[in-house]
Amino acid sequence: MSNVIELRGLTKTFGDFRALDGVDLDVPEGSVFGFLGPNGAGKTTTLRILTGLANQTAGTATIFGHDTQTEGRLARADMGFLPDVPGYYSWMTAGEFLRFSGRLFGLSDGPLAARVESLLDLAGLTDVDTKVGGFSRGMKQRLGVAQALINAPRLLMLDEPTSALDPMGRKDVLEMIGALKGKTTVFFSTHILNDVERVCDNIAVLDRGRVVRQAPIGELKSEGVGCRIAVEVTADTEGFVGALNGEEWASECTVDGARIHCLVSDLDVARLRVPALVAERGVGLVRMADEERTLEDVFVGLVGGEQ
Repeated sequence: MSNVIELRGLTKTFGDFRALDGVDLDVPEGSVFGFLGPNGAGKTTTLRILTGLANQTAGTATIFGHDTQTEGRLARADMGFLPDVPGYYSWMTAGEFLRFSGRLFGLSDGPLAARVESLLDLAGLTDVDTKVGGFSRGMKQRLGVAQALINAPRLLMLDEPTSALDPMGRKDVLEMIGALKGKTTVFFSTHILNDVERVCDNIAVLDRGRVVRQAPIGELKSEGVGCRIAVEVTADTEGFVGALNGEEWASECTVDGARIHCLVSDLDVARLRVPALVAERGVGLVRMADEERTLEDVFVGLVGGEQ
């Protein structure tokens, strides 16, 4: 599989501050790629370089094999971009805004009409006649994704598209992004772990200007030290959590309803000690099951520390 984006040693400095510090990155064609990191990690700086809004201090960035500095027009010819705070003409309807955007790309009336109809359907805005100024934030973000797709790009760049949305707005935008999987390459920059876990197939974790890990999401969640277990007992759940947290192999034990979730460093030891603790405390064991590590477990392990 070929790479749509390749970064090699990408560095950006502002005086003595290194916003990017030798970033290497490969974004496979057709993937929904999560570019994940805490606020201030350098995600937006990377996007600004890729979209031509800034130049790097050192290193190279290529899109579809074209250098973004020396072949910027070719590199970005097949790109769509949604910034973190998109702007709209509030007096237009969604359809008018998309037609306006399409004409800026030189699309003729026939193909443009079909494209607008398809994108309004994708965004769930087909029968919406309200002016954009009256849209909710979620509706505006869905329109923004549609606008970024108006030129049928092979690469869609999204900068924090769900960060200011309520749960329903986030759900709608994520469903739009998920529907693009396999149809276009999506580069999804965010700090929201649940969003990445829901729609992305590959991720890179950026911390303090450096990529600390890049892998398919399934591979990333299956590796590393520790796993999770779920335990349910018949009584004294809070007391049992305290007992688990007192074990050297257990950490981050929390209660969710009747169920206890716990990160364990040695699963074999946990399988022996949990029944023993149950017997010691005189309670019954309803269930004990292995759980997949969450992306949050991986992220905290990779980044950690004070940001």
